[in-house]
Amino acid sequence: MPDDARHAGAPHGFRTRMSHGGRAGTKTHGFVNPPVHRGSTVLYPRCADRIASASKRFDQALTYGTQGGPNHHALEDVICEIEGGTRCQIVGTGLAAVTVPLLAYLSAGDHVLVPDSVYGPARAFADTQLTRMGIETTYYDTCVDEAGMAALIRPNTKVVYTESPGSHSFEVQDIPAIARAAHARGCKVLMDNTWGIHHFQPFGHGVDVSIQALTKYVVGHSDVLLGSITVNSPDDWTAIRSTALAHGHYASPDDCWLALRGVRTMPVRLAAQQEAGLEVARWFAARPEVLRVLHPALPGAPGNELWKRDFTGACSLFGVVFRPDYSVEATHAFVDALSLFGIGASWGGYESLALPTTGFIKRSATSGDLGGPTVRIHVGLEDVADLIADIERGLAALAAHRDEAEASK
Repeated sequence: MPDDARHAGAPHGFRTRMSHGGRAGTKTHGFVNPPVHRGSTVLYPRCADRIASASKRFDQALTYGTQGGPNHHALEDVICEIEGGTRCQIVGTGLAAVTVPLLAYLSAGDHVLVPDSVYGPARAFADTQLTRMGIETTYYDTCVDEAGMAALIRPNTKVVYTESPGSHSFEVQDIPAIARAAHARGCKVLMDNTWGIHHFQPFGHGVDVSIQALTKYVVGHSDVLLGSITVNSPDDWTAIRSTALAHGHYASPDDCWLALRGVRTMPVRLAAQQEAGLEVARWFAARPEVLRVLHPALPGAPGNELWKRDFTGACSLFGVVFRPDYSVEATHAFVDALSLFGIGASWGGYESLALPTTGFIKRSATSGDLGGPTVRIHVGLEDVADLIADIERGLAALAAHRDEAEASK
C-alpha cells in the first residue's frame, strides 16, 4: 500500500485496503488507475545494468516479460493483502494455480492426499498427469478429522490438499486439524480458498499454500481467467516461483489490470452477494420441494459449526437438494425455465447462475449421494425479489415435469 494511504493508529478496513492497494496513491499526480504495461523484451541502458539485474534474486530480477511486470506485481501485492501472505504468484487460470503447487512439491514415487469433493479439473489432473509422473493420489473423505488424516498419511506422503467448502457439495473441512496432522508428518498443506476469499485467513489456520481462482470474485465480471498462489514463507515462495517460471506460466497484463479494477469493488460485492445469497438460500430451505440446502452459513446445515468457528462470512454459492421424488430431468426443467439465472460454470461474477450437478460430479472415497437431485446456485447482484420470482417460475416447471411424468406412467 502506498505511504500516503497509511496513518498511525488502527489498521485500515478491508474496503479501504482494496481501494488503495496496488496503486500509486492519492497524492501522486496522474490518473487514478495504473496504466497497462505490455511487453516481452526488457531493455537496459548498458550490459552491466542487465547483468546486475539478472544477478538479483529470481523474484526481483526483470529481464523478460514472463517474470511479470508492474501490473502483475501490483495485483500480487493486493492478493497478499487479502490472503494474509507474504508473496504471491499470478498465473493464467485457476486450474494453473492448482497444478503449479502440486508440481512444486511432488516427484515420482510421492503420494498426495486429495479431498473427495475436490474441483473436477483438479481431480482430472491428479488422475492423468500426476499418475503419468508416478505420483499416487488417494482421495479421502472430505470430513476427515485429525486422527483420520493422521492414519491416511504414508511415509511418502508429501502433500495434503484441501478445498473448503467442497466443490458442489459444500462440505467444510477442519483445516486446523488436518494441518496439525499433516505438519506433524512433514507434509505441505495446500488449500483452494476461492469460496472463502477474505472470509477465511488460510495462514492463520495452518495452510502453507493458498490457491485462488481470481476468475471468480476478484475479477467479478465473468470476463477474465486468472489464478493466484500465495505463500507465507521464503522456502515456499522459492518452490512456487521457480516451478511457475520453469513451466512458463504467465498472465496477461491486461487481465491483471482488469483484476485490479475488479478488486476495488470486491468488498461491496462480497457483502451484497453474501446477504442476497443467504436470503435466497433461506427461501429455498423453506420450500416444500427442497430436501435441504447446502450452504455452510445456514444454521443446521452440514459444516455450519466449523464455518462459524473458522470463517468471518460466506460467499453467494450454494447447493439446493430437491426431494428424491423429483427426477434429475425435472431439475433440468427447473433450470431451463429460469430467465435471470444463466446456465454455466464458474461463479463470483455479478450475474446469477444455476447449474444441475447430479450425474456430473465424481466421488470415489464416499458415495456422493446427497439425498436427491441437486442444483448449484450462484446469486449475483440482481434484486432478490426478482430472483425469487424467477425461481418460483422454475419451481412451477419442476412440478409440471413431475406431474407429466406421473401421468405418462
